[in-house]
Amino acid sequence: MEAISDRGNDAVRAMIRYALKCGRDHAFESWFQSAEAFERLATAGRLACPECGDSAVTKALMAPPVRPARKAATERASEPARPLAPATEIERKLAALRAHVEANSDYVGMNFAAEARAIHAGEAPERSIWGETRPADAKALIEEGVPVAPLPFVPTRKAN
Repeated sequence: MEAISDRGNDAVRAMIRYALKCGRDHAFESWFQSAEAFERLATAGRLACPECGDSAVTKALMAPPVRPARKAATERASEPARPLAPATEIERKLAALRAHVEANSDYVGMNFAAEARAIHAGEAPERSIWGETRPADAKALIEEGVPVAPLPFVPTRKAN
Protein backbone atom coordinates (compact mmCIF):
# COMPACT_ATOMS: atom_id res chain seq x y z
CA MET A 1 0.00 0.00 0.00
CA GLU A 2 1.21 3.47 -0.80
CA ALA A 3 -0.03 6.47 1.15
CA ILE A 4 -0.47 10.07 0.15
CA SER A 5 -1.21 13.06 2.28
CA ASP A 6 -2.13 16.67 1.72
CA ARG A 7 0.14 18.62 4.06
CA GLY A 8 -2.39 21.44 4.21
CA ASN A 9 -5.00 19.03 5.52
CA ASP A 10 -5.01 17.69 9.09
CA ALA A 11 -6.42 14.32 8.08
CA VAL A 12 -4.16 11.88 6.26
CA ARG A 13 -5.94 10.03 3.50
CA ALA A 14 -4.54 6.59 2.74
CA MET A 15 -5.01 5.32 -0.78
CA ILE A 16 -4.32 1.88 -2.22
CA ARG A 17 -2.83 1.43 -5.68
CA TYR A 18 -3.78 -1.77 -7.48
CA ALA A 19 -2.42 -3.26 -10.66
CA LEU A 20 -5.50 -4.24 -12.68
CA LYS A 21 -6.33 -6.03 -15.90
CA CYS A 22 -9.42 -6.35 -18.03
CA GLY A 23 -10.92 -9.40 -19.71
CA ARG A 24 -8.84 -8.62 -22.82
CA ASP A 25 -5.60 -8.66 -20.75
CA HIS A 26 -4.95 -4.90 -20.92
CA ALA A 27 -2.90 -3.96 -17.84
CA PHE A 28 -3.37 -0.67 -15.98
CA GLU A 29 -3.24 0.79 -12.47
CA SER A 30 -5.70 2.74 -10.37
CA TRP A 31 -5.99 4.19 -6.87
CA PHE A 32 -8.78 3.31 -4.45
CA GLN A 33 -9.86 4.68 -1.10
CA SER A 34 -9.75 1.18 0.40
CA ALA A 35 -9.86 -2.50 -0.50
CA GLU A 36 -13.58 -2.42 0.23
CA ALA A 37 -14.05 0.52 -2.17
CA PHE A 38 -12.37 -1.49 -4.93
CA GLU A 39 -14.60 -4.51 -4.22
CA ARG A 40 -17.78 -2.37 -4.23
CA LEU A 41 -16.90 -0.75 -7.56
CA ALA A 42 -15.80 -4.03 -9.16
CA THR A 43 -18.91 -5.90 -7.99
CA ALA A 44 -21.15 -3.11 -9.31
CA GLY A 45 -19.36 -3.18 -12.69
CA ARG A 46 -18.31 0.46 -12.25
CA LEU A 47 -14.67 -0.11 -13.22
CA ALA A 48 -13.60 0.00 -16.86
CA CYS A 49 -10.41 -0.56 -18.81
CA PRO A 50 -9.04 2.79 -20.04
CA GLU A 51 -7.89 1.16 -23.28
CA CYS A 52 -10.98 -0.78 -24.41
CA GLY A 53 -13.76 0.07 -21.91
CA ASP A 54 -14.21 -3.56 -20.77
CA SER A 55 -15.85 -3.66 -17.32
CA ALA A 56 -14.55 -7.16 -16.46
CA VAL A 57 -11.76 -5.70 -14.32
CA THR A 58 -9.78 -7.80 -11.84
CA LYS A 59 -6.68 -7.32 -9.72
CA ALA A 60 -3.44 -8.35 -11.39
CA LEU A 61 -0.40 -9.80 -9.71
CA MET A 62 1.62 -7.03 -8.02
CA ALA A 63 5.10 -6.98 -6.58
CA PRO A 64 5.64 -4.67 -3.62
CA PRO A 65 8.27 -1.97 -4.02
CA VAL A 66 11.50 -3.26 -2.46
CA ARG A 67 14.51 -1.11 -1.70
CA PRO A 68 17.84 -2.63 -2.73
CA ALA A 69 20.55 -3.39 -0.19
CA ARG A 70 22.69 -0.35 0.61
CA LYS A 71 25.81 -1.81 -1.02
CA ALA A 72 23.99 -2.64 -4.26
CA ALA A 73 22.33 0.79 -4.29
CA THR A 74 25.69 2.50 -3.79
CA GLU A 75 27.28 0.49 -6.61
CA ARG A 76 24.45 1.40 -9.00
CA ALA A 77 24.33 5.07 -7.95
CA SER A 78 26.96 6.01 -10.51
CA GLU A 79 25.11 4.25 -13.35
CA PRO A 80 22.44 6.19 -15.25
CA ALA A 81 18.91 4.95 -14.58
CA ARG A 82 17.53 2.71 -17.29
CA PRO A 83 13.72 2.65 -17.26
CA LEU A 84 11.90 -0.50 -18.30
CA ALA A 85 10.68 -0.56 -21.87
CA PRO A 86 7.00 0.46 -22.11
CA ALA A 87 4.75 -2.50 -22.91
CA THR A 88 1.53 -0.95 -24.24
CA GLU A 89 0.82 1.83 -26.72
CA ILE A 90 -0.42 4.07 -23.89
CA GLU A 91 2.79 3.45 -21.93
CA ARG A 92 4.86 4.26 -25.03
CA LYS A 93 2.96 7.52 -25.53
CA LEU A 94 3.38 8.48 -21.86
CA ALA A 95 7.10 7.70 -22.09
CA ALA A 96 7.38 9.91 -25.18
CA LEU A 97 5.49 12.71 -23.39
CA ARG A 98 7.80 12.42 -20.39
CA ALA A 99 10.90 12.52 -22.61
CA HIS A 100 9.55 15.61 -24.40
CA VAL A 101 8.77 17.41 -21.12
CA GLU A 102 12.17 16.57 -19.62
CA ALA A 103 14.04 17.64 -22.78
CA ASN A 104 12.14 20.89 -23.33
CA SER A 105 11.51 22.30 -19.85
CA ASP A 106 13.24 22.94 -16.55
CA TYR A 107 12.49 20.78 -13.51
CA VAL A 108 11.94 23.14 -10.54
CA GLY A 109 10.95 20.52 -7.94
CA MET A 110 8.82 21.63 -5.00
CA ASN A 111 9.33 25.29 -6.03
CA PHE A 112 6.86 24.85 -8.88
CA ALA A 113 4.09 27.11 -7.53
CA ALA A 114 6.46 29.98 -6.64
CA GLU A 115 8.35 29.72 -9.93
CA ALA A 116 5.14 29.55 -12.01
CA ARG A 117 3.82 32.68 -10.25
CA ALA A 118 7.12 34.51 -10.81
CA ILE A 119 7.13 33.65 -14.53
CA HIS A 120 3.47 34.66 -14.87
CA ALA A 121 4.17 37.99 -13.14
CA GLY A 122 7.22 38.67 -15.34
CA GLU A 123 9.58 38.45 -12.34
CA ALA A 124 11.44 35.41 -13.74
CA PRO A 125 12.51 34.56 -17.30
CA GLU A 126 9.71 33.05 -19.38
CA ARG A 127 10.33 29.35 -19.98
CA SER A 128 8.63 25.98 -19.74
CA ILE A 129 8.88 24.42 -16.29
CA TRP A 130 7.61 21.33 -14.51
CA GLY A 131 7.71 20.28 -10.90
CA GLU A 132 5.67 19.35 -7.87
CA THR A 133 3.11 21.18 -5.78
CA ARG A 134 0.30 20.43 -3.38
CA PRO A 135 -3.23 20.14 -4.82
CA ALA A 136 -4.34 23.28 -2.95
CA ASP A 137 -1.46 25.28 -4.46
CA ALA A 138 -2.24 23.99 -7.97
CA LYS A 139 -5.87 25.02 -7.54
CA ALA A 140 -4.78 28.50 -6.37
CA LEU A 141 -2.54 28.87 -9.45
CA ILE A 142 -5.47 28.04 -11.73
CA GLU A 143 -7.73 30.50 -9.89
CA GLU A 144 -5.04 33.19 -10.32
CA GLY A 145 -4.99 32.60 -14.08
CA VAL A 146 -1.54 30.97 -14.16
CA PRO A 147 -1.58 28.42 -17.00
CA VAL A 148 -0.76 25.04 -15.42
CA ALA A 149 -1.79 21.45 -16.06
CA PRO A 150 -1.17 18.16 -14.24
CA LEU A 151 1.26 15.69 -15.74
CA PRO A 152 0.48 11.95 -15.90
CA PHE A 153 3.80 10.99 -14.29
CA VAL A 154 5.90 11.80 -11.24
CA PRO A 155 9.59 12.70 -11.08
CA THR A 156 12.12 9.95 -10.47
CA ARG A 157 13.41 10.27 -6.92
CA LYS A 158 16.65 9.06 -5.46
CA ALA A 159 16.33 6.82 -2.39
CA ASN A 160 18.21 7.97 0.71
